[in-house]
Amino acid sequence: MIVSNRLPVDHVSGEGGDAVWRTSPGGLVAALEPVMRERDGVWIGWPGMPDVEFEPFEADGIELVPVQLSADEVEDYYEGFSNDTLWPLYHDVISPPSYHRQWWEAYQRVNRRFADAALAVAAPNAIVWVHDYQLQLVPKMLRDARPDLIIGFFNHIPFPPYGIYSQLPWRRQIVDGLLGADVVGFQRVADAGNFARAVRRLHGYETRGNLISIPLDEPQASADMRHTTTNRRGHRIRTVLARPFPISIDAQAYQKLAADPAIRARAAEIRAELGNPRVVMLGVDRLDYTKGIRHRLKAFGELLDDGVVSPEEVCLVQVASPSRERVDAYAQLRDEVEITVSRINGDYGQIGHAAIHYLHQGYPRNEMAALYLAADVMLVTALRDGMNLVAKEYVATRTDHDGVLILSEFAGAADELRQALLVNPHDIDGLKAAMLHAIQMPQRERARRMRALRRRVLSHDVQRWSATFLDTLVREDHNDPANQLDIPKRPLAAPGYGE
Repeated sequence: MIVSNRLPVDHVSGEGGDAVWRTSPGGLVAALEPVMRERDGVWIGWPGMPDVEFEPFEADGIELVPVQLSADEVEDYYEGFSNDTLWPLYHDVISPPSYHRQWWEAYQRVNRRFADAALAVAAPNAIVWVHDYQLQLVPKMLRDARPDLIIGFFNHIPFPPYGIYSQLPWRRQIVDGLLGADVVGFQRVADAGNFARAVRRLHGYETRGNLISIPLDEPQASADMRHTTTNRRGHRIRTVLARPFPISIDAQAYQKLAADPAIRARAAEIRAELGNPRVVMLGVDRLDYTKGIRHRLKAFGELLDDGVVSPEEVCLVQVASPSRERVDAYAQLRDEVEITVSRINGDYGQIGHAAIHYLHQGYPRNEMAALYLAADVMLVTALRDGMNLVAKEYVATRTDHDGVLILSEFAGAADELRQALLVNPHDIDGLKAAMLHAIQMPQRERARRMRALRRRVLSHDVQRWSATFLDTLVREDHNDPANQLDIPKRPLAAPGYGE
């Protein structure tokens, strides 16, 4: 069973105007659909429309159980607590979080509804995989009601250091909710470590490596509860495994797109529409304050002002898909980005050669693949990111072993993609130097770096990610050496852009 904020389908208009359910294009859906079909799976989530009730239905061999939310709950639980409290808090308070008791009450109420929906259809000893920060209370709710369930949780965004996390008025309740799971997965080693430290600070529970030991009262030590044992002092405990499982993409799908003659022709057409500059730089992001869009615009504007690049030779294409526009911080960000783009184009653009091509809209996967093929330099300058799959999509698409990835060391992808040009986006001079290095990089170095990046992305795809998590979840012994994850060791200090 999958429990996530959204169902893997969207309610759209079909032929003749009739509404139909269409599979969502996300990577998570692509990874889990085959597993769900093979295992008689159920997916529980919100269908994306407030105040509309749907009965359970089947789509592509998966049973879907919709959870109804009212418009007020969408505002308080989703836009409020999830995206204006937890999101900024978990992203290092780049934007100040808001703490409102009304939002917290809605968050508890909605998490209970998701848990009840899961409990209503869960078979004995069912595997339940709960996803992301919107549903952090669900694991404990499930554990309390059904000790027989095998419960996993995966956090797709960062988990902050305790000094930041401790600001949350409901910090203990969130940690308790997550500890209801058998396995709690994170994107990075640091995120798993931050969670373990929060558990120690709030509860004093023993943590050893990836294992957290939770003392049990005798009534809690149910015979059908998994991972219970006796510690050295003779006390009954339950162990929770908290470790990184870095998510990835459907790499083969992007390789196929890159080989499509129509998409390759579209990539050439895009370059022609841009005026055939020598170098096309590309940024692809949700319009979010965590993505570092303002920092890359500032660095590019200064390169133009320094006279080391010109719009005839180098242009920047910035795709900024709309995001959470009803949240004030996002509306303000859009104004700032668009004013900056206008100013740079007004100061440095020429007739027929805009310095920045700004696109505030989303694009289908085919068009994104063409943009990746058209781009000589990919800019991923996140100030904080759980993973950032755009970086991996770009690498998977570059079957020509060309192109340069500039990657923030604060994105989870930096743990794996070590042959990118790693940057601190707050260091504008360093970011400018990385851009110049990318623009001037010899073809031989570009090919060497891209081959190494592609080896990693192709061998650690999203199918491997989901299989690894599920295999770990169903394993009886938390101390099994197979629970150790093969990811590159990250040095204490990231290397500079030229290393």
